Amino acid sequence: MITLLLASVLAGASLTAPACTHLVVAADGSGSFATVQAAIDAVPAGGTVSLMPGTYREVITVPASKTGITLRGTTGRAADVVIDYDNASGTKKPDGTTYGTTGSATATIAANGFTATALTFRNSFDRHAHPEITATQAVAVKATGDRMVFDNVTFLGHQDTLYADTATVGTTGRQYYRNCAISGDVDFLFGRATAVFDRATITALDRGSNPNGYLTAASTRRANTYGFLVVGSKVVSAAANASFYLGRPWHPGGDVDAIAQVVVRETVLPAAIKATPWTDMSGFSWKDARFFEYRNTGPGAGTGTDRPQLTAAQAATFTAQRYLAGADGWNPVL
Repeated sequence: MITLLLASVLAGASLTAPACTHLVVAADGSGSFATVQAAIDAVPAGGTVSLMPGTYREVITVPASKTGITLRGTTGRAADVVIDYDNASGTKKPDGTTYGTTGSATATIAANGFTATALTFRNSFDRHAHPEITATQAVAVKATGDRMVFDNVTFLGHQDTLYADTATVGTTGRQYYRNCAISGDVDFLFGRATAVFDRATITALDRGSNPNGYLTAASTRRANTYGFLVVGSKVVSAAANASFYLGRPWHPGGDVDAIAQVVVRETVLPAAIKATPWTDMSGFSWKDARFFEYRNTGPGAGTGTDRPQLTAAQAATFTAQRYLAGADGWNPVL
């Protein structure tokens, strides 16, 4: 055996040990890594990164090559593990240019099959502390992968908190947000992904204005039947009555083929939601988008000409399973 091993070495064969598939990060240095990014760089595809309690002040990237990895908080409480940074779109880089909306993200996650559980992603940019910055989009997470699961994850920010997107205009990005908490004010759920927000708590923050903001700004592709689904959830807000919209249609760069698709169903809506809850954006009419509600409750719920409702037959085709199935029958719904 020793002879064979020596022969392999002499022949140039690699004796590199297999990468560890379970890595531990601790902010106090007691883990294998002190930063989340160092662990992401080291973990192989399919591996797990466990995060001990603490606040990790860093910008992280999960590249497309890290398929199937899991980030998990070790306590089961999302509040105990926080990944945080405070770049905004208008924040200047060292070279004098600005980050832009995409570049402001605390976490950019491009890998297919990614899972996150029991942790918080936060963009802590404070617009009041930086009046010199007028481009105040500040993303906590930009997610562009397919078959992504966020379970018991908190997303904290103000404008553009969660960018649920796809890798390219022509690709699919199915994302399942289960039992998550999401806070923001302007367009804080936005992008072209096929995203299901199931049993979510969505906090519409008070900016002290009217409108205070917009929950969604979907940019679903015209050819995609499914965009955003908010189901079995609860929207909460301390904002003034009738000061929040459910959404508006985002057409990036004026793209006429970005036809927003959003369904809000069986969800509790607060008094902060406007009686006419959908509105235009950048010259594009909300009436040309695909906005629907179904069996919502609470003081902000309602019906009428400006609140399109699904029929019972239509509702049967706008379920979490239908949104996420795709061609491969993916079903992460529990």
